Amino acid sequence: MRGTEFAEISGFAAIAEQRSFAKAATQLGIGRSTLSQSLRALEERLGVRLLNRTTRSVSLTEAGARLLARVRPSLVELNAAVAELDPYRQSPSGLLKIAVQPPVATFLIGSILARFLREYPGVQLDVAVIKMPADIIGEGFDAGIRFGEQIEHDMMTMRVMSEAPFLVVASPDYLERHPPPKTPRDLRHHDCIRNRLPNGAIFGWDFEKNGKVLHTRVEGRLIVNDIELSLRAVRDGLGLAYLLYDYISADIKAGRLVPLLEDWSPRLSGFFLYHSSRRQVTGPLRAFITFLKAEAARRGVSPATPPSPGVYPSHRLAGKSRR
Repeated sequence: MRGTEFAEISGFAAIAEQRSFAKAATQLGIGRSTLSQSLRALEERLGVRLLNRTTRSVSLTEAGARLLARVRPSLVELNAAVAELDPYRQSPSGLLKIAVQPPVATFLIGSILARFLREYPGVQLDVAVIKMPADIIGEGFDAGIRFGEQIEHDMMTMRVMSEAPFLVVASPDYLERHPPPKTPRDLRHHDCIRNRLPNGAIFGWDFEKNGKVLHTRVEGRLIVNDIELSLRAVRDGLGLAYLLYDYISADIKAGRLVPLLEDWSPRLSGFFLYHSSRRQVTGPLRAFITFLKAEAARRGVSPATPPSPGVYPSHRLAGKSRR
């Protein structure tokens, strides 16, 4: 196969998997017009249409689906073979695509980006902030970072952030007008600011004390799907909120928010980097793993194995991947 033919096949596969010319062009590091010309040349050479495209969507034709099924395993093997050469390079290079949940982007990734990119100048980092990452492999990511309870058991994992406690909080103004709850059952007397997950479910308010797990049904006039809006609402005294400690620690220290029911506060296992156990680890991903290990050790994050999916309280996270 000539070089141009290989580039055409690779371009076709990238478009088919991304369902987007723009995303495929970014993945391959080429211009969108160049990619479009490459696909057109491939279709003309083969004499068949491989993709149906409109201004809004890209889909495989029957011929395109058959071709993709045949060439995809070979492309994976070729990429793996090239990746095996990474240890022989002085410095890893190439694209690293990771999917992270918003807390990770806010409290981890944002603070280390500059140091990582300075240490590995040959790596191009593509970070997607996704509230509920689904199948990272199928969506073209090399790795992801999410709650341990949401990760399937066949993934390779490494903890990057410590246990994550959730707290009920209120503003001093709200507590001047309402008596603080003494137990989770008292929440039925309060206006609770609830969060809607990307799949439409309402995030559950779970509590734990002395090994006893309690899920409390709460009500309130405000439902939001954005953490920043939830924070604004609780600061403004609209009700109680149930949030990850990292989001509210500064407000608590400054006295803008008051923690409640602290002895009932549940803890999730924390955030873990995860990637496929069946794929070759690329040089950029290996470098990222090494870097995050050093970061975790510097911050005193202890290594751990995430709990199996379905273990409390992941059933309330309503959105772990299903592959």
